[in-house]
Amino acid sequence: MSAYITLDTGYLKDFVSDKDIKDIMPEVMNACSLLKDKSGPGNDFLGWQDLPVNYEDADLSDMEQTASGLREISDAVIVIGIGGSYLGAKSTIDMLTPVLGRKKVFFAGCDLNAQYLKELAAFSENKDISIIVISKSGTTTEPAVAFRIFLDIAESKYDEEELKKRVVCITDSKKGALRELADARGFKSYIIPDDVGGRFSVLTPVGLLPAACEGVDIRGLLAGALAVRNEADGGDPDKNIIYRYAALRNILYRKGKVIEIFSNFDRRFHYLSEWCKQLFGESEGKDGKGIFPASCDFSTDLHSMGQLIQQGNRNIFETFIIEQKESAGCRIPHNENDLDNLNYLSGREVSFVNKQAYLATSEAHFEGGVPNLTVFIPEISAFYLGQLFYFFEKAVAVSAYILGVNPFNQPGVESYKKKMFKLLGKPGS
Repeated sequence: MSAYITLDTGYLKDFVSDKDIKDIMPEVMNACSLLKDKSGPGNDFLGWQDLPVNYEDADLSDMEQTASGLREISDAVIVIGIGGSYLGAKSTIDMLTPVLGRKKVFFAGCDLNAQYLKELAAFSENKDISIIVISKSGTTTEPAVAFRIFLDIAESKYDEEELKKRVVCITDSKKGALRELADARGFKSYIIPDDVGGRFSVLTPVGLLPAACEGVDIRGLLAGALAVRNEADGGDPDKNIIYRYAALRNILYRKGKVIEIFSNFDRRFHYLSEWCKQLFGESEGKDGKGIFPASCDFSTDLHSMGQLIQQGNRNIFETFIIEQKESAGCRIPHNENDLDNLNYLSGREVSFVNKQAYLATSEAHFEGGVPNLTVFIPEISAFYLGQLFYFFEKAVAVSAYILGVNPFNQPGVESYKKKMFKLLGKPGS
């Protein structure tokens, strides 16, 4: 088994030439220099590059102990956050914990769905709960609304000393409403580093603490990220999968492939694809530029989106994210009547059938005019998920610099907020 994630580009043949790669490589190397020298746009938000080496053992032990304490006293841990303060933790938990297992962590503040908040609040009334609230400012509407609701519930159930055991704030080190609240009431707090933006924060306490509350090996996540940082981020650019992936995306974009579909064949990857959509969309989509990130969960979506991908507008390419290790223990039984004509598969593992579906799909889409590549993860584990996180973070930073945009800002996000505040009648709006 490989020690690292790998990149298969076999189905880019006829879409990307060796000359294309050679021609774009100076731009790739320039983008890498901007990151290394911290001389490019947004260079005050490059702290994510060093997260795998910045943690002291005491920092990780403290998070693990906090998570263990919250698990012990809680029926439910309500994690409140939106965007990067939500998707990293959600994707980690969904990937690394049993699909149908009883989970401690519930998420809120990632939207304004009144019915969901109503149901989760009713559920919380009769449970012992703890709260992890994640926000640099403490005033972002969606998480602020949710925090009000669940803090109110907690205050009705517990005295101030008990609340100090049950409320954890992950926020700015010095300023903001949530920092002020944490300091005033003595709530346990962790820092979102000033030089790490939300969509790059999965390996900060933003992603690590909620994951630890579900028993995820957060040291394994960091070890995986460190492995990619040390081994794959450098050396021969032709062999570096981060550089190569960033280059290929931009070559395809310049050839009219303006939509990238992150496709998987495992429901555990769903929220990783959602995390990728935010990471790439918010990093690249500005100045009238950007590859539009979409996602599909196969084989389910082959029976819905499959038609469009196979024969629709040829403006798309695909990035498959695939686990190489096949899962054992779920075999197709023999049936004497064989009315469904499946006896030819009797005794086969379902994971074997799923693998053939992936192989068939990647070939069919390629023949239908959709170039595709595959990021292979040897097996689903904290170590390899950490590799994926760092791989995609570094790749999008390089890719955005090639594209000619600042990967680390998001000025367009404020537009809807200003209009919403005006409609809500917020003072000063």
